[in-house]
Amino acid sequence: MRLVMTEPAERMDRPYARRWWALLVLCLSLLIIVMANTALTVAAPDMTEDLGLSSADLQWVIDGYTVPYAALMLLLGATGDKYSRRGALVLGLVVFGGGAVSGYLADSATAVIAARAVMGAGAAMIMPATLSLLAATFPRAERAKAITLWTATAGLAIAAGPLVAGALLEHHGWSSTFLINVPVAALAIVGALALVPPSKAGHHGRIDYGGGLLSVVWIGALVYMIIEGPHFGWGAKAVTAAVVAGVALVAFVLWELRHPRPVLDVRRFTDRGFAGSNLAVALFFLAVFGAFYYLTQHLQFVLGYDALDTGLRMLPLAGAVFVGSALTGYLTPRVGMKWTVTAGMVGGTAALALLTQIDSGSSYGDFVAPLIVLGLAIGLALSPCTDAIMGAFPESELGVGGAVNDTSLELGGSLGIAILGSLLATSYSGHLSDATAGRGLPASSLETAQDSVGAGYAVAQGLGGKARQLAEQAAHTNDPQQAERLKAQAGQLADGARQMADAVGASFSDSVAHTSLVGAVVLGVGTVAVALLLPGRGKAVEESAEEGRQAESVGAR
Repeated sequence: MRLVMTEPAERMDRPYARRWWALLVLCLSLLIIVMANTALTVAAPDMTEDLGLSSADLQWVIDGYTVPYAALMLLLGATGDKYSRRGALVLGLVVFGGGAVSGYLADSATAVIAARAVMGAGAAMIMPATLSLLAATFPRAERAKAITLWTATAGLAIAAGPLVAGALLEHHGWSSTFLINVPVAALAIVGALALVPPSKAGHHGRIDYGGGLLSVVWIGALVYMIIEGPHFGWGAKAVTAAVVAGVALVAFVLWELRHPRPVLDVRRFTDRGFAGSNLAVALFFLAVFGAFYYLTQHLQFVLGYDALDTGLRMLPLAGAVFVGSALTGYLTPRVGMKWTVTAGMVGGTAALALLTQIDSGSSYGDFVAPLIVLGLAIGLALSPCTDAIMGAFPESELGVGGAVNDTSLELGGSLGIAILGSLLATSYSGHLSDATAGRGLPASSLETAQDSVGAGYAVAQGLGGKARQLAEQAAHTNDPQQAERLKAQAGQLADGARQMADAVGASFSDSVAHTSLVGAVVLGVGTVAVALLLPGRGKAVEESAEEGRQAESVGAR
C-alpha cells in the first residue's frame, strides 16, 4: 500500500476502492471542528474562573472562532476547487492544530480569542474540503449514503464535545480541551495523505477574487453584527457592521450577476429545492445551537451536574442522530426529500415545544424526550438537504457547494446563539428581578446576579459564605449578646442565600421554557416555508436531471 495516495479521483475509471476509509478520515476531520465549539460550552466555567473573563470576554472566546470560520469558507472553498481539495484539507488541519496548541498555551483572554480565531480559519478550509472530497470520491449512487454518515458525524460531535471535555476536566485544566485536538488533527493529516485521493476541478478558470473578498466582508460583518448587537447592545459597532454587511451583500450580488465566472452563481437561489434546502439547514441549526446553548447551562448550573456528567447526559441526542440518519437513508429514496426534511423540522419544533414544560421542579428525566426527538430530527432533515445542495453544483465547484452548505449551517447557528441566547438573558434578568423583589437584596448584587445564571449562583454562594463566617465568629465570641446578634445575621444571610439560589434556578428554568417557545414558533413557521419551497418528488427528479445536464454543460466548457 502506498504511503501517499497520488492518483487523482478524477482520473479513476472506477469507484475508488478505499473510499469508505477515506470517508472515515473526512468524518474525523469534521468531528474535531464541530467539537471545538461544543466542548467549549462545558470548559467555559473553568476558563472564566482561571482567566477572570468578563461576560464580553467569554462571548468573544466562543465567537472568535465563528467569525473567520463563516466569513472565509466560500473563498477558501473556491480556492480548494482550483488548486487542491486535499491540500486545503491538510493545510486546514495544520492551521487548526497550530491554533489548538496556541490555545493550550494561552494565559489571557486576548490570547485565547486569537487562538480560537486561528482555529476558525483552519476550520474554514477543512469544512468545505470534507464535503467536496466526499462528492468527488463517491459515485452519485453512493453519495447520499456517504453524506448521511457525514451528517451523523456532525450530530455525534455536538454531543461528544461536552463528553470529551468533561472527561478531561475531571483531572486536567480547561486548556486540555484545546490540546486534545492536536493528536486527532495529526492522525487526520496522515489519513488524508494515505487514504484520500487528491482532487481538484478539471475545468476551473480564474478565481473570482473580487466576489470572494466581497463574500468575506458581508458574511464577516453580518456574523459580527449578529454577535455584537444582541449581546452588547446596538451601539456604533453593531450598527456599522449592519451597514457594512448590507452594502457588501448588495455589491456581492451585483458583482456575481455580472461576472462571467462568479465564485457563487447567485441565480441558484431561484431554484426552489436549492433555496429550500439552505433555508432548512439555517433554520434547523438556529434551533439546535440555540437550544444546546441553554440546555448545557441548565444541566450544569441548575441541576448541578459537573462537566463529565453533562456530557454523558447529552448522549441520547447522539444516539438518536444515528437512528434518524438510518431512517432518512431508508425513507428519502421512497418518499422524497420534501417529506423527510419536513418531518425532521416538525420533530425539531416538537422538541422545542416539549422544552416549554421545563420549570423549577424539572429533573434530567424531563430533558430526555426532547433530546431524543431533537436527535431524530437532525438525522432526518440534514443529510437530504446537504445532498441536494451539493447536487446543485458541477464537479468544478464542489468546494463552493460545500462552503454554501456550511455557511448556511454556521449563519443559522450564530443566529440561534445570538437571538435565543439574548432572549434567554433578557428573560432570565426580568424573572430574577421579579423573584427577588422586596427581599432587600443590594442593587449591586442583583445586577451581578442578572448577568448570567452562573453569576446568580455565585452571588448566592457569596451570601452563604458570609453566613458561615458570621456563624464562626458567633461560635468564638465570649459576649453572649454579640453572639446572638451574629447568629441572627448568619441565619438571615443563610436564608437569603437559599432564597437567592431558588430564585436563580426558577428564573432560569422559566427563561428556558420561554425561549424554547419562541424557538418553536420560529422553527414552526420556517417548517411551513420550507415545505412550500421544496419541490415534490416528481418535480425534484425532473429538476435533478436538469441540474445534472447543466452541470455537465458547465464542466465541459
